[in-house]
Formats: sequence, C-alpha cells, structure tokens
Amino acid sequence: MNRRSLIATLPLLLTACSPEPELHLFEAEPTNTRIVFAELELDTYWDYELEVGVRYEWRNEWYYGWDEEDERIWGDIGYTMPNVFNIRRYFTGSTPYAPHTRVIQNTIEGNTFQGEFNYGFWDMLVFNDIKLRDGVQSLNFDETTTLDSITVYTNQSMVKSRYYAQRYTHAFYEPEELFSAYEQAIEITRSHEGFEFDAARNVWVKRLNMVLRPITYIYLTQVIVHHNNGKIVGVEGSGTVSGFARSSVLNSGRSNNDPISVTHQTRWKKDCIMNGEKVDIAGGRLLTFGICGHPCGRLSSKTEVHDQEQHYMDLKLLFNNGLDSTFVFDVTQQVRDRYKGGVLTVELDMDTISIPTRSGGSGFDAVVKEYEEETHEISM
Repeated sequence: MNRRSLIATLPLLLTACSPEPELHLFEAEPTNTRIVFAELELDTYWDYELEVGVRYEWRNEWYYGWDEEDERIWGDIGYTMPNVFNIRRYFTGSTPYAPHTRVIQNTIEGNTFQGEFNYGFWDMLVFNDIKLRDGVQSLNFDETTTLDSITVYTNQSMVKSRYYAQRYTHAFYEPEELFSAYEQAIEITRSHEGFEFDAARNVWVKRLNMVLRPITYIYLTQVIVHHNNGKIVGVEGSGTVSGFARSSVLNSGRSNNDPISVTHQTRWKKDCIMNGEKVDIAGGRLLTFGICGHPCGRLSSKTEVHDQEQHYMDLKLLFNNGLDSTFVFDVTQQVRDRYKGGVLTVELDMDTISIPTRSGGSGFDAVVKEYEEETHEISM
C-alpha cells in the first residue's frame, strides 16, 4: 500500500433502467469484487510522518503489550475488518452536486451491491455497519436533520469530567470503529459512457473505486511507573482524555468543533519490560472522533493540523494504604503529533511522589507533564 493508510477498494456496480442489455451489478471473480482489507493492521493506519522525513514507529513506544485479558476487554489492538456496509444513494437528476431531496438506503454483506439507477447524477455514501462487543451501541446516527450529510455522535457517560464541566458535566462514551467513503456526481448515461460491457452476462458495468477512511481514531494510553516498589497497587477502571471532538460527519470525515472528554477503561500491569527495566504500567485503548474541526483520516501531513484544544489524560491510581489519587497529564503535543491516532505515553517516577495521607477520594491532584521535562506535584 502506497501510504499504508486504509485503502478499501469497493467496486460498486450499478444497474440502471435501460433496454437490452440490462444494466446490472457485475458479479466478477472474488479477487475483483471484494473489499481489499488484506493489510488491515495497526501499522497501516499509524504509518505516517511525525516530522518531515521521520516516520512514526508506534511499536517502539508501546510497552504495555496486549495479552488475552486485554483482548477480552477491548478486542484487537488495532482496527477490525468490517464485512457489512450501509449504502446511502441520492439522485440529483440532471444537476451534479445538487442538494439531496430523498435517499435510498441499502445494506450489503460482503462486497457486492445491485440496484437500479435512473439516468442522471447520483451521490453515494458507504459506511460500515457497527460491530458490537457487548450488545450496546454507543454511536448515534443523525440522518434526519439534513439529507446532505450524516452526523455521528455519542452521549455523555456516568463518568464525571473535570474539563468542559460548565457545558458537559460528564465525559462521553467512546464511539465504535467507523469508516466511510463518499462520492458525488456519479453520472449514469444512456450512451453507457464510462461503463464496461460483460458479454458473458449481457450486462453493462460501472466500477467505482471508493476509498474508505477512518471516522474514529484509536489511541493507546499508557502511564509508565518507575521505581514503584509496591506503592501503587492498581488503577480505577476508567480514565479520560480531553479535547477531542464530540461528533463527526460521515460524508466529509470532518469532526465538529465541540470539544469533550472521552472516557475509556484502563488496566494495571506489573513488571512490564521497558528498555531492560521492570516497570508497572496503567494502560488502555481509546476510540475518539479525533481532533476538533479536522478530517484527520483525510490529512497527509501534520502541517495541516491546527488544533486549538488542550488535551489532558487523567486517571485515578490506587495506593497500598487504601487511598487513591487522581493524576492529570498534559498530552497536547502528543495528540497533535499523532493526529490519526497512536500511542500516548506519560511516565511517573515514584521516587519523587509521596504516598497520599488524606482520605475521601483523591489524596492529591498531580499535574504531570512529559517525563523528560520537570515533574510537578500539586498538593490538595
């Protein structure tokens, strides 16, 4: 794959009303009619430049690992292959790029689609059906506010948010994995211009190679604890990351400008190996709509990112005296660098942090920047 981004070739084969030969979906050999996800692995999404000439190697940053328990909680570490797709077709008559007045909805399993098309111009939107792990879907699809686009969003969770509290008192649920492709002004002509004729099946064929790109973006979070020596014994189940978009538009892939915090589950692991050192790590996997106001999956360079939000990762760590403390980490630059998703890493040196002595929730609230910079502890 040239850019190692998600490239899904979807041969949508169109059928129009016409005299013989009838215009049908072309049912070619599987190699020609299937959606190509053969290289759908984590690095195919995260192989991009952090700086000019510097490729992002996420595996060099990821020390938490991924064992059977992680897979039970989150599933695969990267994106999973969709096999059911939703299609929205919009007929605009003789005017290309005209506003949509009605929609035809279809769902396909696998990689072929058959339908009838009037002569004229069509817009088509393709997005994957949601694959649920726990039977509960977080994504909501707004298809009624306007027919010209579909907005996807999630709702607030039960986890309180310290950010954007005046507007949203709670963090939002993660979205599910979502990909989309949109093409406008597809012309169906009586002369069959741009079509192929399949003599064996006596049909006309039009091929659309649509590129499905991510609408939601995976971040792997890890808080690496040095010199712990049993001081921290675990992590409360949920953590949040702030500054991500509340929703996105399937047609354009652009996220909205409404920042929120997103909650995700975390897990504690002891004795992980980092460059020969044994460390303890609080890790997790987070899906988001990405940076506000950006079609991140469609961007090709970090220079196209103009992020105005601050991004903070917080989680509650549990200490061996039965108390807990909430730690807050500034990961703004990491998110901006990893605008298509990636690993968010912060480090704690427990030789510099005292065990809390106050009860009643957080013993203290520590704001910690990058480990290589100065570490700050703010007592409450």
